[in-house]
Amino acid sequence: MNNSKQIKHLYARAGFGITFEDLHDKENWSIKKSVKKLFQASEKIEPLNAVTENMDMRPKIALTMSDDEKRMLNQQRNMQEKNLNDAWVKQMSTTEAQLREKMTLFWHNHFACNVGNSYYEQELNNIERANALGNFKTMLLQVSQSPAMLQFLNNQQNQKNHPNENFARELMELFTLGRGNYTEQDVKESARAFTGWAYNGKDGTYRFNNYAHDNGNKTFLDKTANFCGEDILNIITDNTQTAKFICTKLYRYLVNDVPNDEHINQMAEVFYKSSYEITPLLKFVFLSDWFYDEKNIGNLVKSPVEFLVGLNRQFYINYQNPDVLMQFQRTLGQVLFRPPNVAGWPGGRNWIDSSSLMYRMKIPSTILNAGVIDFTGKATPEDEAYLASQRKQQLNVIKRVQATPDWDKFLKELPKDITHEEMARFLLEPNLNKTVIDEVNQPGDIKTVVIQIASTPEYQLC
Repeated sequence: MNNSKQIKHLYARAGFGITFEDLHDKENWSIKKSVKKLFQASEKIEPLNAVTENMDMRPKIALTMSDDEKRMLNQQRNMQEKNLNDAWVKQMSTTEAQLREKMTLFWHNHFACNVGNSYYEQELNNIERANALGNFKTMLLQVSQSPAMLQFLNNQQNQKNHPNENFARELMELFTLGRGNYTEQDVKESARAFTGWAYNGKDGTYRFNNYAHDNGNKTFLDKTANFCGEDILNIITDNTQTAKFICTKLYRYLVNDVPNDEHINQMAEVFYKSSYEITPLLKFVFLSDWFYDEKNIGNLVKSPVEFLVGLNRQFYINYQNPDVLMQFQRTLGQVLFRPPNVAGWPGGRNWIDSSSLMYRMKIPSTILNAGVIDFTGKATPEDEAYLASQRKQQLNVIKRVQATPDWDKFLKELPKDITHEEMARFLLEPNLNKTVIDEVNQPGDIKTVVIQIASTPEYQLC
């Protein structure tokens, strides 16, 4: 039984796409076997290790530094930021553990955090990666006690005489319950429970500062006791609304941007009953018939990172200049480790506007063919002049972008007699419409057709 359409969909959602060779090898697998193998490939945890030094920039230290020392430190921090970004893109682009990285990307946006310390950012990212397919409650506690999050949401300043409500508020609004499921009083009371949660600025380890902690009784979500932060997290996860909130976000990330209450309630029940284990929840989704419904295929807009990583995996692209990848991320509106605010990137249709769509459609030809889609056929003298200027432009693009796709490897995987239409069906997730079919059925070699397909609006969907 040929399951290639379902398997292609599974890899588009649970990973960053599938190569032609892989799809050909797996097309007769059952969905159950495909899902099992996907999880097996992601059992291994490969932490990022791009940043090995914690740049200490506490205010007191900054006061004693000369301007040159500050400049040097900033240069080092910028370099760390680039190295971290580059390391994660590379990992997503080459790893066998696609599902783990795809879920790390989900949690990276769920626990959105933006601090100027790449060492702490990397640590938080590794917490998300280690728990990406594990237990949500474990991850929630570890994230909440990470220096990156304690710093970003000001819990370092949360002390009994001057409670800071920032972390307590975002914990409920964005990380667990969702807006409207708690009161302002709950925010105030839980902030008191998190007083004293801090980290050591020198070595970045979590420490509980008992002197700063409020030991009085607190009333939170109708319960009263001398709560500490861990108690608050337990009360929040005991509430089924947390399971529903997380499952709604996951449904929109993996299935459809338009929530389906029936399916989300099924997911929430599985999640809650398993004490917030993520793997049984994901298996439930990937093994559900509705996951493979026509209306759930090819209907999500790839995030800029999914788009770039998908291209890298599909065409085995090697970047000699990692700055270019960051430039692409900036232009498309998603720089890893730099979410716009604590709510993260809104995602979905928000990824696309008229200028970003034009830019996205230009990127494949820029990378795969140095900015030019070949014109086949005999050139007229006017065309010769045009093509000469294009070749010059091509050289400039090659110098600037310094990206090398492995065309030999890509083309070697394809059957010799593959038609243009079959190529389009493989590369695009949505069903082909007449415009695309007419476009790809023009004469031209397979390489030209591939670049053409990757430059369509449909290629932006997964």
